[in-house]
Amino acid sequence: MTAIEFVFLTPVLFFMIFATVQFGLYSFADHVAQAAAHAGARKARAEADADPGGWSGKATSAAEDRIDQLGPNLLDGRKVTSLQPDAATVGVRVTADVPTIFPGFHFKVNESSQGPVERFVPDNGG
Repeated sequence: MTAIEFVFLTPVLFFMIFATVQFGLYSFADHVAQAAAHAGARKARAEADADPGGWSGKATSAAEDRIDQLGPNLLDGRKVTSLQPDAATVGVRVTADVPTIFPGFHFKVNESSQGPVERFVPDNGG
């Protein structure tokens, strides 16, 4: 009787263990993508007013650097793009595939961060 219970319960136990590991991989990948989007958006907000033509490259580079620091092999097929919905707002979007343990499943992360362009306005004494 014990052997029969073992045969039925072992696959369930392994599935639960693998599902837990997959959830951890997805959560960590989502946090890495979110941190990269925030880092890129911070760089974009700071550079957009000073360098209107070159902020996009600097922002995507900052996001790529953050991904390389936190999890270089975690985000497969990553794509970092700059966003500019209007003249006063800039940001970064990070999309990537997450490695999977279960064959046939595909998980994606899609994180974006944007904010207003930081502008320095001198006080004219008025």
